[in-house]
Amino acid sequence: MKIAIVGLGNMGRPIAENVMKAGYSLTVYNRTKEKAAELLEKGADYAETPRKAAEHADIVLSMLADDDALTDVTFGADGIIAGLSENGIHISMSTISAALSEQLSAAHSSRGQAFIAAPVLGRPDAAANADLRIIIAGPEEAKKKAEPLLKSLGQQVFDAGEEAKTANAAKISTNFLLVSMLEALSESFLLAEQYGLEQKQFLEIANSLFRSPVYKNYGTIMAEQTFEPAGFKMKLGLKDTNLALAAAEKVSLPLPLAELAKSHFEHGIENGLGELDWAALIKCVK
Repeated sequence: MKIAIVGLGNMGRPIAENVMKAGYSLTVYNRTKEKAAELLEKGADYAETPRKAAEHADIVLSMLADDDALTDVTFGADGIIAGLSENGIHISMSTISAALSEQLSAAHSSRGQAFIAAPVLGRPDAAANADLRIIIAGPEEAKKKAEPLLKSLGQQVFDAGEEAKTANAAKISTNFLLVSMLEALSESFLLAEQYGLEQKQFLEIANSLFRSPVYKNYGTIMAEQTFEPAGFKMKLGLKDTNLALAAAEKVSLPLPLAELAKSHFEHGIENGLGELDWAALIKCVK
């Protein structure tokens, strides 16, 4: 089976490495070709456009930053849809809006292609270790065909049904839960600190109750102020918070915590923190 990957950022590049380790033939496309250099040395082929990448693949994986980036590489004369063959599969592993997921499903279906939403849970280190958790939704036949590939990239695959947008809603909701955790952990750290308790000691106490690797990981980043290099940038945290608010607005559901976190992220970005890890939310709260 021939695979193409469009997007070689912090997540796309390690995913590409694992596709090759699993024995698949790989073609890659990235707006900046230099990012593909190591993969090309290991035997991957390079395509000059997303269309050409899709022309050489049975399955195209895309891992882009946001809706606009995915739209740019998918539609148009040089896009994935134009190059993918009938019965070809496009798997989007990005965190995108449910609305775009619906649009992509319809566009691919009109060409006899399949679209699978497969957003991932995990940071770049999890991607590198093939330790991602992947939420998938899309046509059953396409999911069966893609299953061995996806299992080579993660430790768990959750099937959310046949409507692609369901997987995106699950990812958006999960990321909102992370945002809420970052907000609560930031406020708790600062409260304890005002009463003379070091953040590391407070984290040890709190984690004895929650026993959560997520709390431990982000709490350690906060306590040690290791916000660079960013595993997930604050500007992307704002993007995901806005996705949650947009999804909630569509179903008339208020999200007060999201509104609060949004204001903190915006304040941080306005003050030059946008490239830091989103755990730097604690700096915005402070």
